[in-house]
Amino acid sequence: MLDTLLEIWGAIRRNKMRTIATGFAVASGIFLMIILQGASNGIIHTLEKNSGGLAFDVIQVWGGYTSLPYAGWKEGRRIRLDERDMIRATETMDDHVVGATADVSQGGLVAAVGGNYMSVSMQGVYPDYAEIEGMNITQGRFVNKIDMDEKRKVVVMSEDNAKNLFKDRISPIGRMVKIGNAQYKVVGLYESNSMWTDNNMYAPYTTVQTIYHKGRTINSITMKTKELETMEENEAFELQLRQAMSHMHDFDPEDKRAVWMSNSGTQNEQISMASAMLSTSFWVLGLLTLISGVVGVSNIMLIAVKERTHEFGIRKALGAKPRNIIGMVMMESVMITALFGYIGMLAGIGFCEVMDATVGNHMLDVGILQQEIFIDPTVDIATCVRATCIIIVAGALAGFFPARKAAKVKPIEALRG
Repeated sequence: MLDTLLEIWGAIRRNKMRTIATGFAVASGIFLMIILQGASNGIIHTLEKNSGGLAFDVIQVWGGYTSLPYAGWKEGRRIRLDERDMIRATETMDDHVVGATADVSQGGLVAAVGGNYMSVSMQGVYPDYAEIEGMNITQGRFVNKIDMDEKRKVVVMSEDNAKNLFKDRISPIGRMVKIGNAQYKVVGLYESNSMWTDNNMYAPYTTVQTIYHKGRTINSITMKTKELETMEENEAFELQLRQAMSHMHDFDPEDKRAVWMSNSGTQNEQISMASAMLSTSFWVLGLLTLISGVVGVSNIMLIAVKERTHEFGIRKALGAKPRNIIGMVMMESVMITALFGYIGMLAGIGFCEVMDATVGNHMLDVGILQQEIFIDPTVDIATCVRATCIIIVAGALAGFFPARKAAKVKPIEALRG
């Protein structure tokens, strides 16, 4: 085995320029494959992080406008949800609904503390709203049942809102803030969303309902679901829910614009599918790039086999079997491919680290949207292992056809040539 390796190393050294030119194609192919995988991971990690705070078992429903005539009604009619929709969803669809909560909203309000002002939207919610929506309360507490029963003027705001209104950096818990024409006590802070500038403030449902004369009309319904694992199950549930609401509000059950639904379960499925397709696409692009290098190695090996025809004839005349010739040629191909493949892989990993240090984890800020993009554009050990396997397989494939041709050389013809 050692003699074979020394022979292969000698053959490589005798053709330095040809070997380097061949290896460069392989190295560049692996290099581009690693970079593409790093870029793919940066995009996928961005999708995962910016959806990481979302609960993937929540469906939110809003009233819309009908787009189809139904039972004598013309299209374009406004559908307003009310408390009956929440009760019906909880009672009649309990196989898949863990809990449901409603909210009412009042926009266009100004919150003021001293000389600090900002425009906000007041959301009236139930105590279980924070759990269903997956809100992270960082200080104080959320709205509770006593707040609801006594219609207390208490409010929960985001950490960013607290920094903008209470610039003295003293904890706002227990302090007063004027919202519209009413004074509210701050009882809690929630973690700000990294993607959006969130100006929502949350108060008891009954408080907002009474102050702003909302009656029984609600803004939206948020439901926490269970046992909806697939896209098909989520879509079937949405259809069942839309049919139930159509009976109460007299609209066509097929009219998707009558009520709008946001299903985090289907959104999660779509994100997962998009991530898988993106990763696969980059792997395919990398493999296509690598194939060009493999073809180059194969062509060079064919030339090498032709040049060494006399040598192979002597080997076979001395008793070398076809498998010995094939093994030697394929090992030479694998050595060239592996050596330069690892050089390309290490260069690609280094480039990804530089890319992570320079443009990775960049914060995009366009006013209302604040989003961290291109998060951790590097490759993991699993990618390196796969790349290693690809290098070995590519080297073996590149050497197989030239090796088969070498094995078919007849000693008499080789010695005569």
